[in-house]
Amino acid sequence: MPSKTFTSGRIREADYDPSTKQLDLHWDNGNVLAYKHVPDEVFRRLCAAPNPTTYWEDRIAEEYPKGVPRSSGKAAGGKTLKDLFGDTGESAE
Repeated sequence: MPSKTFTSGRIREADYDPSTKQLDLHWDNGNVLAYKHVPDEVFRRLCAAPNPTTYWEDRIAEEYPKGVPRSSGKAAGGKTLKDLFGDTGESAE
């Protein structure tokens, strides 16, 4: 799956799945927005844009339906074992 990391602006990363035409945009505040039915060319132009946030505002935000992000954008770090495996009901005696 193609991915592009941005070092400036509000968009930090763009993940694109060509098979489903879904674009996931990871923002500097940790949010992830997903857009469906995005053509390959739109992803390519976003990656080449001098200001990806402006390109998103002008060409993506209102043009394509929102979808469900493949990832939340939150790092897995900080999770406890209980978060990962649930409460097993066993005591540590």
